[in-house]
Amino acid sequence: MNKSFKLFFAALLLTAFGLKAQIPHPRATFGHEVGADYKLADYDQMLEYYDKLAASTDRVQMIEIGKSVMGRPIKLVFISSEENMKSLEKWREISEKLSRAEITEAEARKMSKDGKAIVWFDGGMHATERAHAQMTSELMWRIAAEESEEMQKIRDNVITLVVPVINPDGVDIVVDWYRKTLGTPYESSSPPILYQKYVGHDNNRDWFMNNMPETKAVTTVLYSQWYPQIVHNHHQTAPRGAMIFIPPFRSPVNQKIHPGVTTGVNLVGTAMANRFAMKKMPGAIATTAYSMFWNGGMRTAPYYHNQIGILTETAQPTPTPTEYPVDRMPEIVGGKAANSTEIFYPYPYKGGTMRFRMAIDYMIEASMAVLDLAADKKDEFLYNIYSMGRDAITDGEGAYAYIIPKAQWNPSEALNLTNILMQGGIEAHQATNPFTVNGKNYEAGSIIFYGAQAFRPFLADLMEKQVYPDQFQYPGGPPTPPYDLAGWTLPMQMGVEVDRVTENFNAATKRIMEKLSPVAGTVTSSGKYGYVFSNKDNLSAKAINQLQKDGFTVSVLKEDFDGMAAGSVLVRSKRGLDAKVNALSKELGIDFKGVDSNPSVQKAELKKIKVGIYKSWQANMDEGWSRWMLEQFEFDLDTLHNDDIQQGNLAQYSAIIIPSQRPSAILNGNSRAPERFVGGVGATGVAALDAYAKNGGALIFFDEASDFAIEQFKLPVTNVLKELKPTEFFIPGSLVRTEIHTSHPLAFGMQSQVAASFDNGRAFKVNDGVKGIEEVAKYASDELLMSGWALGEEKYLANTSALLKVEYGNGNLVMFGFSPQFRGQPRGTYKLIFNSIYMGAEKKSIKLDKK
Repeated sequence: MNKSFKLFFAALLLTAFGLKAQIPHPRATFGHEVGADYKLADYDQMLEYYDKLAASTDRVQMIEIGKSVMGRPIKLVFISSEENMKSLEKWREISEKLSRAEITEAEARKMSKDGKAIVWFDGGMHATERAHAQMTSELMWRIAAEESEEMQKIRDNVITLVVPVINPDGVDIVVDWYRKTLGTPYESSSPPILYQKYVGHDNNRDWFMNNMPETKAVTTVLYSQWYPQIVHNHHQTAPRGAMIFIPPFRSPVNQKIHPGVTTGVNLVGTAMANRFAMKKMPGAIATTAYSMFWNGGMRTAPYYHNQIGILTETAQPTPTPTEYPVDRMPEIVGGKAANSTEIFYPYPYKGGTMRFRMAIDYMIEASMAVLDLAADKKDEFLYNIYSMGRDAITDGEGAYAYIIPKAQWNPSEALNLTNILMQGGIEAHQATNPFTVNGKNYEAGSIIFYGAQAFRPFLADLMEKQVYPDQFQYPGGPPTPPYDLAGWTLPMQMGVEVDRVTENFNAATKRIMEKLSPVAGTVTSSGKYGYVFSNKDNLSAKAINQLQKDGFTVSVLKEDFDGMAAGSVLVRSKRGLDAKVNALSKELGIDFKGVDSNPSVQKAELKKIKVGIYKSWQANMDEGWSRWMLEQFEFDLDTLHNDDIQQGNLAQYSAIIIPSQRPSAILNGNSRAPERFVGGVGATGVAALDAYAKNGGALIFFDEASDFAIEQFKLPVTNVLKELKPTEFFIPGSLVRTEIHTSHPLAFGMQSQVAASFDNGRAFKVNDGVKGIEEVAKYASDELLMSGWALGEEKYLANTSALLKVEYGNGNLVMFGFSPQFRGQPRGTYKLIFNSIYMGAEKKSIKLDKK
């Protein structure tokens, strides 16, 4: 080696060393190594580090993509070579054009060669899985600073996108809880509140509805801006005895997913497994638990956009070390023998002390496997996403279009359905003139989703029913539960009429480019006595709450009146009502009809509505979703903890909602927690609820909480499904046809048939000869399964009661056998909740017996 070459080589080394040295490592900001025992960085420390990282090198840029539900910034970090970072918009545009697949094959071939692979990582979604929010800082540092040949190749060929923490609020809640409980028996326990204000763990169940601001912010990036070819969603934990779960996933695969996605997932999983094996990192297991059927998760929604969604689940979610004695390691891990004889668990973890840093290392190496593969096969990944998009566009067996007619029972939910699909990257059009298809006339303003688009799988999956395949643990054995849900068809859940059209048709349309808002309603005549409006639209609840807030008197009509159906709402005239009605009509799209005299029909004036909702110290997602839903319609809402139930002034509430939760959890609550958070409502709380209802209150029980009502209030009602085995009856997360008795006041404004969100729910039978219990809804007599999977439904569920109103003293108990607000999806059953609340608000005296 000559002298000049030696000097050149030394200069290169010094340059590389200097660059790495100037890019700060997270330890300098956190005050400890990432993954150190008993240590967690909080979100403020993380934000400080992200700023330092972005400021230190031209290889990193950072933007804010949104705010969390509690107002914390959500950051997106871009990492690549200095040269690539100068042209980020170029790489984004290439990715978009290939993903949308509206270019020629020749253009796609050239762009695939010229472009850069786009790879996404995220952390911090499930905050009690503490490692990945910590890990992402070191992953970003390594991608930016490391000067290995592999990393230089990655930076040259890949644009890496990292949302280091999707759920900032949860990180702060969990880190604070861990620090406070460190050194106590509750050191690695979960907080007694949801780690996302409304949905907790269900923040990974919101990825087609996009109800939460965090999911909405990320979805915009994924499907309307950057279109990554690979999306890696980090989670914890692995099956007991393993170190990390990696793909491939178990069956089934949703029929709407392109096989190129499925095989792409398998390819990435194989790369991970090989990397772990060659780096002597045991414990990687595949094909357990997680499947590829359900839509709605962070790694599953990408499948329907032709993106390779990757989930890894890594062990050791706590900084507190865990002992796994070698002589007590399980022989079976995730259903597989831990003896090196399994294809998908060939290198078992043998046990020992498991530390937090091990989780960090496994996550980083899994991410490196993704990046290395993407860099090596970037042309292929780019072209494949184009090819899959073209297959979707040219699919001759799919629908030509889905039409949402303008005339709808519940117009605002038709708009919501349109906005949900557009948020997910689907192109929508609106008819500018009337048109006809197969003899059916459609008005101008009807919405058209043409099937010929690259994200057809997403569109078709949400618009059409799911058919989940029969899967059993063994012949004649119990069913194998699906991962999460089996059926979720949105038009069914939301009560929206949608026509699937297979024939070509012509219609004059315009592309919808912005979120739709209600079309202004009409206000007919000036009401000397007041105004009447229909309660068919869910937004009528918002109108009622706004009117009451502004001091107007509101009543529910119990009979039909002048073309308005029973359940319509009367608001009495006083100063300012005309202006308020016009404002509400414009904002909510509601029609108001002026009346000059008091309608001569039965009506019930509503006192000021105030709702209490029970919140256990066992964090309950159903409570959070219920609270979120009610807030969307501006209900005056109080959270009731155990002490509030036991000692509070319950008479102030029009209704009290007990969300779905195990009866024992409601009654007894936590047993292993700091003293403040121990216990449930107890016998004292049951007595208080009993007195509240008997003295005129309305208690509303959702799904599993109905069993609590039956047990604690000694009701003459049986849940006929309670003792059945899964081999006899099984309906996991599906939509069930339910008939509504629309003349009942709790069903005013409802359609006669709805899709109930049923996840191994309840079905009621009233004891013979009992009076004072009314059936509001029942499960249909036949064709019960609308979407999903069902076993034994015709024998055990058909014609049983789905919703009961039970007279209880001077008040009422309302018992739902299903979840009427499940994850903010079944908008078609919301009014059953609203009407139950209105019943409790009807003017009458409520005085609790002091005894």
